[in-house]
Amino acid sequence: MILRPAVLSDAPALAALHVAVWRDTYRDLAPPEAAAALDVARRQARWKAILADPAQIALVAEIDGALAGFGLAGPPGDPAFGDRGEVKYLYVGRDHARRGIGRRLLAALAAALAERGYAALGLGVVVGNDPAIAFYEAQGGRRVGAYTDPGPLWRSDNLLYAWDDLAALAARG
Repeated sequence: MILRPAVLSDAPALAALHVAVWRDTYRDLAPPEAAAALDVARRQARWKAILADPAQIALVAEIDGALAGFGLAGPPGDPAFGDRGEVKYLYVGRDHARRGIGRRLLAALAAALAERGYAALGLGVVVGNDPAIAFYEAQGGRRVGAYTDPGPLWRSDNLLYAWDDLAALAARG
């Protein structure tokens, strides 16, 4: 597996994987109209904007040249995060789950946030996304609050998980 920064030419593959994982993950959590509104063209346009923003840290995980997962982090998008950097996305394709890709992406995002001067990171997990909650708790995340994400597709209730020692989290990778 190779971890590397995402580049603009990754936008189509990022969009396709993002939509596939999102639909699989949130099929029983999101309202049907949110899933119907999410498509690859919309996600691809969003990824192009993200990849053009130097404040964002976008990483991809490749296996045999194919996208297996991705992560995105940067400045916090909600006051609930305080001064923590925020992991906005951490997705791994179903075919590549449970191979350590999520752990390595999270660790690499922690290291990148530390390089940018953040002392801690946080991320939101949609209430009811029990596999993600279990994963983040296994990675040492602790629940520190909750917030409502207005999101572009639906207002979701989220649990806020935090890591206050980025060096320790980065070392897990």
